[in-house]
Amino acid sequence: MKILVINGVNMNMLGIREPEKYGSMTLKDLEKELYAYSFELGIDIETYQSNHEGEIVEKIQQAFNNTDGIVLNAAAYTHTSVAIRDAISAVNIPTIEVHMTNIHAREDFRQKSLIAPVCKGQISGFGIDSYKLALKALCNLLNNK
Repeated sequence: MKILVINGVNMNMLGIREPEKYGSMTLKDLEKELYAYSFELGIDIETYQSNHEGEIVEKIQQAFNNTDGIVLNAAAYTHTSVAIRDAISAVNIPTIEVHMTNIHAREDFRQKSLIAPVCKGQISGFGIDSYKLALKALCNLLNNK
């Protein structure tokens, strides 16, 4: 089983950006922990990060017929990107939206996700555990197909 983990805009600034919200973990630290967890689950993961909406769309499109599931933290694009939403819908790969912070407890504009309606689920507010919960949920979903 292969799962693609996509991180969007500003996620490369983890550890620097608002550490009171996101902690001191860097993107590299996050990826290392996710690779270790993927071994526990017995799955293969690929991680990807981009600050560019079109690159994220292209990565989702490239996943078609190459990936069993997607864990997506579109970050700020969650609230604005019809293009990312349409890409997820087009490839029809089970996708779980994740956020490290609870987007429903943040500013009003962050509480609306354009992506959630085309995802199997949304997990937010648990820091890195949001990703682990998403990986586990995708494994369960894909194993029960």
